[in-house]
Amino acid sequence: MMNEESLQVIMGLIMHSGDAKSHAMEAIQSAKASDFSMADEKLEAAKESLVKAHQSQTEMLTKEAQGESTEITLLTVHSQDHLMTGIAFTDLAKEIVDLYKVIDKK
Repeated sequence: MMNEESLQVIMGLIMHSGDAKSHAMEAIQSAKASDFSMADEKLEAAKESLVKAHQSQTEMLTKEAQGESTEITLLTVHSQDHLMTGIAFTDLAKEIVDLYKVIDKK
């Protein structure tokens, strides 16, 4: 069974990764409405959420490197999936916002 500390780290990873994806989606919606200032703010918020998610992941990796292995459960895999989705979605949102900016100038 997973200990409470590991569960907290994994839930932090899921939460912050999900926040990043939500902020990225809001950035796209803002850009679509030509509110580029808000879109940039949302992309920055997504970036900050990803930093927090990475901190959770780094905590897990550090413990692993110190010999304290993390029990691999579906929840652990799910947390990594959330992180990768958050990263990919944020990267794509940046590109989409940039495209809306180009379209708006024409």
